[in-house]
Amino acid sequence: MASDSLVKHISNYRVSSVLNRDVTSLGKQNLFDGNVETCWNSEQGTPQHILVEFAQPVYLRELHVQFQGGFAGSKTRLIDVDCKRDICPLFFEDNNALQTAKLPAAKQNVARRRIKLQFVSSTDFYGRIIVYSLDFRGSVAGEDTANGETARLKLAEGGETAEPHVTESKGTADSQPTGDGKHDADDDSPAPVIVII
Repeated sequence: MASDSLVKHISNYRVSSVLNRDVTSLGKQNLFDGNVETCWNSEQGTPQHILVEFAQPVYLRELHVQFQGGFAGSKTRLIDVDCKRDICPLFFEDNNALQTAKLPAAKQNVARRRIKLQFVSSTDFYGRIIVYSLDFRGSVAGEDTANGETARLKLAEGGETAEPHVTESKGTADSQPTGDGKHDADDDSPAPVIVII
């Protein structure tokens, strides 16, 4: 399956905070501008987050993110906002390199519309996060094909379970345990999930 940039399909996005409310220099617009000279810089305190809404459901396969070393998200949750469930935990290295976090294969076949990247902790003592570049990679639901046919969607009952992830930085891979085993972002009620059949 092809993994194209999904940035052009983003209809809305928000961040938890901006350092000193300097939205002109350090605001959310710098996340997707393609310029490594600009960045989003959060205020201090944890957790911080980036919430992204796509114009239509997408199959998310991986994330590309570049932090400022010393201000990286050390423990991160990827959350499906619509069904209020964790997709998977992410663990990034504390460096300036462009890092790739691949979703587990089972999580790549779920169409999602709103995604939250929640930085539970930071490598910065004060909890600040600095992101120079962010890209979501995957395909748009309905445009994705399997065996030459357009993939069909089916509404499935129940939620998902968190699984280990793979994070790559400069060609290395590292798998981390899921942690406390919790799967819900906000509540314990099961929610419908869209899956490919």
